Amino acid sequence: MRLLAATVSLGAALLVMTAPSYAAGGDAIFKKSCASCHYTNGPAKEKTIADQLAKKGPELWYAGSKFQKAWLAAWLQNPKAIRPMKYNSLTEANKGDHPKMSAGDAASVTDYLMGLTSPEVKAGVVKPNESVQAKAIFGKKMPCTGCHEYSVKGEVHGGKSGPSLVGASKRLNPDWVYAYLTNIKVFKPVRDMPDFASVLNPKDIENVAAYVATFE
Repeated sequence: MRLLAATVSLGAALLVMTAPSYAAGGDAIFKKSCASCHYTNGPAKEKTIADQLAKKGPELWYAGSKFQKAWLAAWLQNPKAIRPMKYNSLTEANKGDHPKMSAGDAASVTDYLMGLTSPEVKAGVVKPNESVQAKAIFGKKMPCTGCHEYSVKGEVHGGKSGPSLVGASKRLNPDWVYAYLTNIKVFKPVRDMPDFASVLNPKDIENVAAYVATFE
């Protein structure tokens, strides 16, 4: 019996030693490599334009609600500029020089970031759908195209002052897009994006979020 117990204990120890420990080290890797530009404390508490301009990169306290996990893990290993312009700039182009991570570090940091969620984002609200009404609201009534790039049949259109929406179907959680448009003050108190919840009804916002979720 003692020999059996010892064998079981040894096997358990080896299992612990050999099992991946991505989540355990993700926060430490993030603090070392990412925290100088991105903060993970939320909800956001910026009160002034100066607070916003002091940030070097987008906040990530709701990253797990915003991003799709597979995209995030791949992007950290091979990052490509999402914003045409440098963060907090309307005149300087984004150099696209975000540091790359190894596959192991990217997996760890992804697990860490996907654990950072916002209760404002309810799962299962929005399903990808391209409707004529949503397309009209997106392009004319809002209009999102003045600030955000998007793709139509492989051709990129739209403005460059905001983050690109090209590839949003793989990058963004559509439920987050809906929550962001519905209650933007929670995610970005100081902002240059309009508060569309004051001019659109919830169904219109849901349709727009569903439309964005189809962007390739």
